[in-house]
Amino acid sequence: MKALVISGGGSKGAFAGGVAQYLIEDLHKDYELYLGTSTGSLLVSHLALQEVEKIKEVYTSVTQNSIFSNCPFQIKKRFGEDTIEINHFNVIRNFLKGSKTFGESKNLRKLLGEVFTEEEFIKLQKSTKEVIVTVSNLSLNTVEYKSVNDFSYEDFCDWVWISCNYIPFMSLVRKNGCEYADGGFAVQVPIEEAIRRGAKHVDAIILHTETPLFNRMPSRSPFTALTNLFSYMMDRIEYQNIKIGKYEAKIKDTTINFYYTPTLLTTNSLIFKKEEMKDWWHKGYQYAQQKDVDTQEIQGEDNG
Repeated sequence: MKALVISGGGSKGAFAGGVAQYLIEDLHKDYELYLGTSTGSLLVSHLALQEVEKIKEVYTSVTQNSIFSNCPFQIKKRFGEDTIEINHFNVIRNFLKGSKTFGESKNLRKLLGEVFTEEEFIKLQKSTKEVIVTVSNLSLNTVEYKSVNDFSYEDFCDWVWISCNYIPFMSLVRKNGCEYADGGFAVQVPIEEAIRRGAKHVDAIILHTETPLFNRMPSRSPFTALTNLFSYMMDRIEYQNIKIGKYEAKIKDTTINFYYTPTLLTTNSLIFKKEEMKDWWHKGYQYAQQKDVDTQEIQGEDNG
């Protein structure tokens, strides 16, 4: 059994889309399992349906307004790069409405209902593919994996949305009596779950460089300090997920191919810019293509 695993990474999901496009359309990889966390959860359903061009169009046209119904920050240019600073008006307005977070991402839930139709959901359930998304249950302090085969259309769309909710900047969702948030708070890269479900080969797209390539800019406010802290936590979770995944693969005799971002794409994946994401999709495709060429050359040398 083969599995495609896509990590969390916000706007960097466009790069993952490019990698997946090459794997599916050019290498004709036939995966039975598709697992995603956060931005990865937004990709996997359409990839399983072979609707690559459709999800590419979504990822290369999305904006801040596509995601946030109330955006808690504003984007400013500092030292040649985009940074985020608190939008005091929006945050205060959100608190006055009784929200428990700085911002709200209800526009993303609306977008999900528009781009992933009920007809596509039914088609996916009838197929031989299984799509699984990761969510964090904050009430029970557990990670949960939600399969497309176990829920109604509306419920599954909710789980995909929840998997992407990077609190406290996005919506905290209460469902089935529990509070849920971004799956990345528990599992950034669900390799272990793919192996547990029977995968013997895993292609894992990691939306991070294999080794750290930068030092974050000094915090200028409590808001930027918080974003830096969360980024650090997510990086450590990702590192542990990969380490555990490699360990499980060794025990279960599973092979893993890793696809890391070869360069630093952005220092803040909460910023969504159409032109950048178009470029990242193209770079992801090129990277997977070059990795395939390099692999074939190595295999040729070994056979020679």
